[in-house]
Amino acid sequence: MKISEQLREKIEEKIATGQLAPGSSLDEVSLAAEYGVSRTPAREAMIQLAAEGLIVIRPRKGAVVASIGPTRLIEMFEVMAELEAMCGRLAARRMTDSQRQALLKAHEDCEAARAQQDSDAYFYCNELFHAAIYEGSHNSFLSEQAGQLHRRLRPYRRLQLRVRDRMKVSHKEHSAIVNAITQGDAERAAAALREHLLIQGERFSDLLSSLAQLQTQA
Repeated sequence: MKISEQLREKIEEKIATGQLAPGSSLDEVSLAAEYGVSRTPAREAMIQLAAEGLIVIRPRKGAVVASIGPTRLIEMFEVMAELEAMCGRLAARRMTDSQRQALLKAHEDCEAARAQQDSDAYFYCNELFHAAIYEGSHNSFLSEQAGQLHRRLRPYRRLQLRVRDRMKVSHKEHSAIVNAITQGDAERAAAALREHLLIQGERFSDLLSSLAQLQTQA
């Protein structure tokens, strides 16, 4: 992983946990000094964060952390659920054999991470799992839109996996998704992905609780 990507993840985590509150200022000079890197990867990390919508870069004024409130967050997850449902529906009809194998490999890797109770490893395997579905949709525009929103929600999806038993539940939901896609059942795949991504009720309460707990620990 490039230095800029590592730095981006560290800043994502601080934003998601509230250590960097909405409106907080960021600049490449301070980031470079704080993390012991040159200004180039710091600048690249800020560009990546801006592309994800997590920060806003203002000409001649520096950058600030974007504000994403609970209502906005749940709206974004609702849209994400529909985008992934569309990807799953198309993937069930269009995936090649090699793409199905890639999906199964990502699913197996997720299980290995879950068995080790390694939420960070599971997070990366989970990204490959969903990326395989995007690619398998064979719709480049849909894949781009899903990928863009996925990146915007990245720090929050990562925190979800730290909720007790979430990895176990996530992997069970992945199994249902894999079965539907490999069996070519488009509607079942869409329904399984929609259910997997929707953050409602207890799930949303757990996410907000995780954010509050991590902010307290900071």
